[in-house]
Amino acid sequence: PVIDSLDLYLQLLEDLGLSLKFALDTHVHADHVTALGALRKATGCVSMMGKESQVPCVSQTFQQGEQVSVGSLVLQVMYTPGHTDDSYCFYLQCTDGDRLFTGDTLLIRGSGRTDFQNGSSVDQYRSLQRLLALPAATLVYPAHDYKGWTVSTIDEERRCNPRLQVNSEREYVELMASLKLANPAQMDIAVPANRQCGNL
Repeated sequence: PVIDSLDLYLQLLEDLGLSLKFALDTHVHADHVTALGALRKATGCVSMMGKESQVPCVSQTFQQGEQVSVGSLVLQVMYTPGHTDDSYCFYLQCTDGDRLFTGDTLLIRGSGRTDFQNGSSVDQYRSLQRLLALPAATLVYPAHDYKGWTVSTIDEERRCNPRLQVNSEREYVELMASLKLANPAQMDIAVPANRQCGNL
């Protein structure tokens, strides 16, 4: 959740007559300030992050192999380090098709950068192999997309994602090392703020 969209989230909950039970961050983000703390304050929801994040302000932490359940929905917690050392994904099996919420680990036609916050291209390659082993029709929902895309599938990313067209871990590491990306504009503000659940 992004602090700049807090009013939108609250309006959507009101419009749909829903109550927010959990708010989860997949990792400590560097490109925006989280709404985790503000959502908990506004709705009384349980805020959660992975235990590796070491963010003491969350209500609870999760770790590999655990589940987060809301009614009949059960999210399988998957530790997927690489983009950062605290990155997680969530796998939801449904009768109408499985869904994978990938944070910044697997993006549509990309993958999260690995050059800061204890990122590791080796770890990310291994995490991606676990994700790509899921059923081909699994819907992929990344945390965000810079081109406006919102959903893909495991099969589509296997075939069309340029970062996945490598033959080995070594090739992936070399590919990621060649990117030479600028730091996110809000990084110096976002990372410390997100270690405090967005409470500046």
